[in-house]
Amino acid sequence: MQNKILGGILLVAGTTIGAGMLALPAVTGHAGFFPSILLFVFYWAFFAYTALLVLETTLWMDGNTNLTSMARRTTGKWGEVFTWVVYLFLLYSLSTAYLAGSSDIVLEFLNSFFKTSVPGWVGPIPLLCIFGFFVYRGARYVDGINRILMCGLMVTYAITIYFLAPHVDKELLFQKNWRFLLISNSVIATSFGFHIIIPTLSSYMNYDVKKLFTAIVIGSCIPLVIYILWEWVSLGILPLEGDYGIIQGYREGYTGAHLLTGLLKNDSLTSVFRCFAFFAIVTSFLGVTISLHDFLADGFKIHNTGSGKIKISLLTFLPIFVFMWINPRAFLTALEYAGGFGVMLLLGFLPALMVWKGRYTVGFPSRFRAPGGKKTLLAVMVFSWLMVLLEVVNKLGFTHYITGL
Repeated sequence: MQNKILGGILLVAGTTIGAGMLALPAVTGHAGFFPSILLFVFYWAFFAYTALLVLETTLWMDGNTNLTSMARRTTGKWGEVFTWVVYLFLLYSLSTAYLAGSSDIVLEFLNSFFKTSVPGWVGPIPLLCIFGFFVYRGARYVDGINRILMCGLMVTYAITIYFLAPHVDKELLFQKNWRFLLISNSVIATSFGFHIIIPTLSSYMNYDVKKLFTAIVIGSCIPLVIYILWEWVSLGILPLEGDYGIIQGYREGYTGAHLLTGLLKNDSLTSVFRCFAFFAIVTSFLGVTISLHDFLADGFKIHNTGSGKIKISLLTFLPIFVFMWINPRAFLTALEYAGGFGVMLLLGFLPALMVWKGRYTVGFPSRFRAPGGKKTLLAVMVFSWLMVLLEVVNKLGFTHYITGL
């Protein structure tokens, strides 16, 4: 069981950490290191708390379950429909984005290895065939391969920090402009979401409350530490203005990794970044798709054995593959909206609403009770909708008048 605790911690951390963290410096650098870190800590605490709300709701259910049945039993039919729409949009968008990101890395590798141009349609096939197999086999197999990938992620991350640390200029870390937190809010929030793995994790860990609590708390702390160190080296090196500066990166959509490699002109660092991005993408891809796989099995009431597993796998991966081939950019654009809206509604508002209904209306007996009462749950729901409204303001361009960007 101790082995499963480690696996649970790594699944939480792996689902949370995505290649999107490479883009964080470009959107947080305007505000500065210390304002960004405060927002990191706030969102870590917020989502760690709402994850415990999801755990409380999961433990009310009998046997294998997922967010659809949890929403139906606590909030009724409208809650189930709401969950279906937001969940599928968010997870298919995330999966497509990860597939697109990995496709570029795979194509670069194949083109370099074979010394020829490989067709673009080949890019997503290795990720789907290799890692889709582990999702098909279930959580135990995903746990096993995820441990190996997380080791690769940690090694490449440590090498990156080691290379970059000597270049940090402490004076750059003290630049700050609080109003620019408006543009980084949704990206930071999206970087701390992992709740979709909790129902699958609960079943895998035999609904052991103490061990699940440990996996969630420690697993969510790992990304916080990784993000803070990444911000330290990135914002301590990147200038605000000029070539490969933060303003250029934000306006042209470059990641922090792109800016750093361009500024430092180090081929070895570029290779390490590419490996790190691959590990980050695949660990997130595994966490998202195993969650989507179990969600569809629960929603469509398909037994996870024999022909049922094939049906669930097709429902999980075929739409992602089709979206990737038809118009991958459309879904990557949708991902920008899904991050701000889907994450706050699905991982903020919904868990608080389900616990409110389950505790105070239905009266489920609790094996585990997250801290806080009605006032805390109400505050979570109100804050979630305020952040959705802020994202609407951002998308309409009104923050331009405040930030000048």
